[in-house]
Amino acid sequence: MMSVQSKPLLIKGRGALSNPAGRFEQRTSEIVDDGWGEDPTPDTQPATQLFADKTRNIIARNQSPDVPFDQSINPYKGCEHGCVYCFARPSHAYLDLSPGIDFETKIFYKTHVPERLVEAFSRPGYVCSTIAMGANTDPYQPVEKRLKITRQILTLLLDWRHPVSIVTKGALVLRDIDLLRDMAALDLASVTLSITTLDNGLKTSLEPRAAGPAARLRCVRELSAAGIPVSVLMAPVIPGINDEEIEAIAAASAQAGARSIGYVLLRLPYEVKDLFREWLDTHAPEKAGRVMKLIREMRGGKDYDSEWGQRKRGTGPFADLLSRRFELARQRHGLDSSRMPPLRTDQFRNPNAACQSDLFR
Repeated sequence: MMSVQSKPLLIKGRGALSNPAGRFEQRTSEIVDDGWGEDPTPDTQPATQLFADKTRNIIARNQSPDVPFDQSINPYKGCEHGCVYCFARPSHAYLDLSPGIDFETKIFYKTHVPERLVEAFSRPGYVCSTIAMGANTDPYQPVEKRLKITRQILTLLLDWRHPVSIVTKGALVLRDIDLLRDMAALDLASVTLSITTLDNGLKTSLEPRAAGPAARLRCVRELSAAGIPVSVLMAPVIPGINDEEIEAIAAASAQAGARSIGYVLLRLPYEVKDLFREWLDTHAPEKAGRVMKLIREMRGGKDYDSEWGQRKRGTGPFADLLSRRFELARQRHGLDSSRMPPLRTDQFRNPNAACQSDLFR
């Protein structure tokens, strides 16, 4: 596959404004005006395309010391939500695709999910620990409504009494409230709603196909009312863009029934930094200089610092101020992480001893 390098172009319903070549691509093409008077602009309404992902190992392992899980499942590669700041965008470069428009229009989905999960659980020496979903791309992005891969996974995890934690921006999580309620009753599930802003206009440009702020707060309310432990993650905090909403998001989250709140500072690895600069220049040109200045102040003078322990929070006076504001907001609204119960691993059922007739229902 070949990606097209294009000039910034506002595309309705898409977050990226261009489709730059991935850093591993051998061939690229550039759109130019050849003088014939025809519009060199590419298709302004690229359709979403789905591709089967035949990866055999459905569970990914994590060794990063600042990530609170050691295994995860990503039902999808790429994400139609189109969040322009998404730190997972560079992963599309490994598919010889662009982290720009390709990332949000060329979506890969896991196949043979029940079989792959049972194989993983049946391997000698498998140790049950919480599986994280939503750590890379959203398990409740629009295509999940049709494919129901996340629901398949949750059904099997409930069967085997395996704990799961979910992070999402998708209101579709409410579809699975029946499974999550049953899992939560056994201390097997928790959900985190990622809420970046309460401003619909900002949300539309930052996260064009994700659920709106009101819908995400409704998810917090309904999940909490069902007895499912819910937290909120303000991710990312973008200095000069949404940091002024810290206190308001904390208050709204507490009122909706969230038990805790956390945050992650904007991360700009690899191609994301250029995609984000394009977004700034288009949607907030009057703020662009100040925003990038603040980011560099918190990243040791660079656009991004990948150092473990610092990449999520940053360093320096402004980073310290953000941390203090969050701490005060937590205290004011009782949004403490200790209110999120630990998930249990001692109930895990050995698949080899289970009734095989129940595996693929």
